Amino acid sequence: MALAMGVTQASRLLTPEEIAVQAGHQVPFLHLPQRASVFADRETRLRELSAAHPMRDFLLFMAELARAQHEVLKAYPSVALPDAADLDAAARVGMPPLPAADWPRDPLWRAQFRQLLDRLMPRLAGSPAQVSVQALRGIDDERLEQQADRLLGGQMFGLDLAAAPLIAAGLQTYWTQLVLATEDTRSADRAAPFGRTDVRTLCPCCGSKPTASVSRIGGEVAGHRYLHCSLCSTQWHMVRIKCSHCESTKGIHYQSLQAVGSEATPSREVKSAVQAETCDECGHYLKIVHMERDPHVEPVADDLASVTLDLLVAESGSLRHGVNLMLLFGDPDGDAPPDPGGP
Repeated sequence: MALAMGVTQASRLLTPEEIAVQAGHQVPFLHLPQRASVFADRETRLRELSAAHPMRDFLLFMAELARAQHEVLKAYPSVALPDAADLDAAARVGMPPLPAADWPRDPLWRAQFRQLLDRLMPRLAGSPAQVSVQALRGIDDERLEQQADRLLGGQMFGLDLAAAPLIAAGLQTYWTQLVLATEDTRSADRAAPFGRTDVRTLCPCCGSKPTASVSRIGGEVAGHRYLHCSLCSTQWHMVRIKCSHCESTKGIHYQSLQAVGSEATPSREVKSAVQAETCDECGHYLKIVHMERDPHVEPVADDLASVTLDLLVAESGSLRHGVNLMLLFGDPDGDAPPDPGGP
């Protein structure tokens, strides 16, 4: 089925001004990941999206990977956490307390990463991917940490792009555990460990870029937009019709895919569950997934299943602000390390 770009303005989006008028209603700033569902929901959505999809095999592989992440996270052992002094120091300077590029990773993450691969391999029996996973299972600690440093530091130069999604899966599971365990240490007489930071476009827990944003439904968050962290799956509030890269409220447009020759009317085009929010001011974009149009959307899964939208938006010259660690773009042999959040 041929595809074309549909440029739309979303209906009844809350503007920053409208949200300001609702100042009496305090929107929750953070939605932390849920141990029982964060990767399980991703697996379910990936399987749903894989049906009749051109990238079916890839999406099913990602579903198996998410399942392995879920199983590992369920019984993740205790890891080294920031103490009260660390949390206070981060809060004083407006920085995330678990910075992806600088946090001293607990060596335990490597054992849990290998356990994740052990859970994944039997599900890949007879497939070419099984050989690749087996080879990665034998990587030495020094090489693994080197690849993790490059991945978390946004350095594509020297990064093994084939292994990167698997290593990223291990890091995602570890950082999700870090966030949840740190939150669990919160006491009644202390401030919350996570809150607003100075850089509002990056995750307030680990400082990573978002993969996409999600327009949520239900109760006090209905109609509000949250950015979804590419590493720890924390979601943090950012007002709608505002660029997630430069924070401009000018020149914001919404683009989506539609079938050529379909009988869809413009009003139906607006109902696309996945759109690209583009900014004329800085030339960047980030996808937004709408729960009010499909309550089962999941930012990472729906981003992977809508790569065609990325390609078409990139043709117009827009650069991607976010990053999906499950599918990186770039040339690891280039002279300079390109931005992994680029198109």
